[in-house]
Amino acid sequence: MAGQQSTGTFAGTRLHIVTGKGGTGKTTVAAALAIALARQGKRVLIAEVEGRQGISQAFNVPPLSGHDERIFADKSGGEVYGISVDAKESLLEYLQIFYRLGRAGSILEKVGAIDFATTIAPGVRDVLLIGKVYEAAGRRSGSRRSGGRLVYDAVVLDAPPTGRIVRFLNVNHEVADIARVGPIKSQADSITRMVRHGTSHVHLVTLLEEMPVQETIDAIAELREAELNVGAILVNQVRNPLLTDDELAAISAGTAAEREEMVEAVQNDLVTAGVKATKVMVRGLVAQAGDLADRVQLQRQEDAVLAAQGLPLAHLPALPGGVEDGGLSVLADCLAEEGIV
Repeated sequence: MAGQQSTGTFAGTRLHIVTGKGGTGKTTVAAALAIALARQGKRVLIAEVEGRQGISQAFNVPPLSGHDERIFADKSGGEVYGISVDAKESLLEYLQIFYRLGRAGSILEKVGAIDFATTIAPGVRDVLLIGKVYEAAGRRSGSRRSGGRLVYDAVVLDAPPTGRIVRFLNVNHEVADIARVGPIKSQADSITRMVRHGTSHVHLVTLLEEMPVQETIDAIAELREAELNVGAILVNQVRNPLLTDDELAAISAGTAAEREEMVEAVQNDLVTAGVKATKVMVRGLVAQAGDLADRVQLQRQEDAVLAAQGLPLAHLPALPGGVEDGGLSVLADCLAEEGIV
């Protein structure tokens, strides 16, 4: 397919696993990553496994199903297909493929066996969820024996949060005591090989705040311990400081008397410009500027902590209007400009 040449750090990555602490915008970033890849002329699959329909909301399309649906097309010829993986539906499909249960699957569902397997049995739910992604990622246009081309050039997985990402990806160990042999064990082993392969990377979405940054650091350590490939740290919702470094420093270092002088100066400037400004109003503005200076300093400290991890680091701007009005496109441009894809 024609499209811009990929020269990013993860140009050779085929499976992009996107995780992050809840509230950091990982689904939005995953959607933007899929668009960035499609702009290179690639056919991309984006999959979600949490049943929140976050992908459909990001792309402003009807709710996704368990079957691939095209949700974005780029002028380069690239496309994005979406899928929402449901554990119960995946198990019924799995039973039909491997055991030819047919109507017996419906009977198992009625007696509660399906609910047991997808909600209670440890690890089985995750095997089913990521197993569907594994199947889609390895799907070929022809038979495997004939060497048919892979249907998707890249796969983006909107994965569970950092708190359980390692357990989710490391499903082989979770099901070892349940299925030591047979198709479930075989599939778990295949999934493990896929997520640990050199063409698979786990990207972490975070904010420049203490809790998300700490959870990101903890997740990086856990991923490395589990021998999973850590990708990039994607810092989301980065805001423009609005003031210069000198102005921020002056506000932060100023004494009470110096701040009062600043109030006088700002008030005079506003009056000169024809703006009616009381001292109470200007004091409020200066106080907000002080809060901004403190926040910028904290963000820079957290950014330094992330940079110390030695991983590719990208900064994505805050979107005042959300993903509407081209917000995803802006983020996709940033991912390409910062050399991620």
